[in-house]
Amino acid sequence: MTYASLAPQAALPSPSTAVWQLGPVPIRAYALCIILGIVVACWVTERRLRQRGVAPGAVLDIAVWAVPAGIIGARIYHVITSPEKYFGTGGDPMKAFAIWEGGLGIWGAVAGGAVGAWLAARQLGIPFAVVADALAPGLPLAQAIGRLGNWFNNELYGGRTSLPWGLEIHRMDPDNPGHALRDDAGQPILEPGLYHPTFAYELLWNLGVAALVLVLDRKLRLGRGRAFALYVMGYTAGRFWIELMRTDEANTILGVRLNVWTAGLVFLGALAYFVRVRGPREYLIPVGAAPTPEPVADSDVSQVDLSAREAGAQPAAPEGYRVVSEEQYRHWRETGEEPAGETSSGADGTTAGADAAADGAAPAGPDADGPEAAGQTAQDRAGATGTRPAERDS
Repeated sequence: MTYASLAPQAALPSPSTAVWQLGPVPIRAYALCIILGIVVACWVTERRLRQRGVAPGAVLDIAVWAVPAGIIGARIYHVITSPEKYFGTGGDPMKAFAIWEGGLGIWGAVAGGAVGAWLAARQLGIPFAVVADALAPGLPLAQAIGRLGNWFNNELYGGRTSLPWGLEIHRMDPDNPGHALRDDAGQPILEPGLYHPTFAYELLWNLGVAALVLVLDRKLRLGRGRAFALYVMGYTAGRFWIELMRTDEANTILGVRLNVWTAGLVFLGALAYFVRVRGPREYLIPVGAAPTPEPVADSDVSQVDLSAREAGAQPAAPEGYRVVSEEQYRHWRETGEEPAGETSSGADGTTAGADAAADGAAPAGPDADGPEAAGQTAQDRAGATGTRPAERDS
């Protein structure tokens, strides 16, 4: 029996297939969406890093660490918050490693990816705050694309609705993952009625968060991790009300879904950081062999052609970076003259100012002309909060 006739004509359809076989290899729509999201996030982050003086290709070195760490963190969060599926009655502990069967959490992905990005930033000599701020608009774009995978999987929807954008949901075959159950006529079976497409609400919300970060970062010249904190506030504010609409199984605390509590607490932490931390955007000058810096564009997503390369041998990667103000960076780009002072970022991702030790003043850096320059150390300028890659929420 099919329930398609019970649903109004005006409705959003859902795919009946989320997995295709390429010979013996399964091609999963969700995995393709996650990969595409990661590519978009890297593309945006690369441009923003280069606008701040980071050598070309640094985002790939960061992604090598951050993406696997984010996936591991996402899986760990899912297993910890849903242990009954693996360690409860009838559970299979080995299934905790079956990541291809689904079960990733954004909160663990952010935490794990932040650790990976921090390790990569230390190796490259890039202050972690610069990496986090560069990633801030790319991350919600990646999450928006990843949500399309939930549409293919017929999951993460809300309660029943009669709205014109109500979503049709297929009954998925537990014995044939990624495929809808079919009736005797071979037609996919629909659940009765229509449902709130909460995955689509989050997709649209994430696009709005990305636009908000780009606009305010361009206007306010955010630095020291504040652009990333703005992203976190925007995302968690939306996740809070969207999570309340979801009807899929979830662990609760005091009758409220665990992810609602998490969203609220993370929002408050990001808000406190955004309000407390001050300082202009950081720019970097390479130490040691480095390529010619990219122009500082007015837009946070530049039109620089990343494929353009001069013929011949590629320049060596820089040994580290000096943290400077935007004015100092522009002057260096136009004249090639490095500003006075010893402010730099080494392999550990921190900064140090030799001149400051001599006269007790803050070294020339991103806050040197700002109202809070006095008394701030260069190491304060280098620190910030961190980031991560894609997810499939539990």
